[in-house]
Amino acid sequence: MDQTLKKLNELGHSLPEVPVPVAAYVNCVRTGNLLFLSGGLPIDGERKIIGKVPSDVSVDEAREGAAMIVLNRLAVIRQELGSLDKVKRIVSLNGFVNSEPDFYGHPQVVNGASELLVAIFGEKGKHARTALGAAALPLNVAVEINLIVEVED
Repeated sequence: MDQTLKKLNELGHSLPEVPVPVAAYVNCVRTGNLLFLSGGLPIDGERKIIGKVPSDVSVDEAREGAAMIVLNRLAVIRQELGSLDKVKRIVSLNGFVNSEPDFYGHPQVVNGASELLVAIFGEKGKHARTALGAAALPLNVAVEINLIVEVED
């Protein structure tokens, strides 16, 4: 077992099955030493975090959804590379929150993803970031996140 996966398990998490894209795109594209990961959704089997923040979904639930997305994006990375230990750096994270017009806590929601990445990868998990509100997201999910990751040759 790779060390990063071991760390993930020590934190009480496991990787889900790699999600199947819901439209005409792929989960990940590699160019050189960069992986560009498509937007992940907070769906894991029957568990889905659906609706607007904060009216349908609390900030805490949406944060949990952001963490769920990190786990499914890590599953994609592991499938692509064979090991999470080949991650050199989480470069960038873009988070989109399906929010009411008067909600301004997007950064707190996206922190669910950012904090988990730092817990797993330490310094190399620190990243540039955008956290935005959206009028709607695919399948009415509460949050969507994409990543850019630097990897070993």
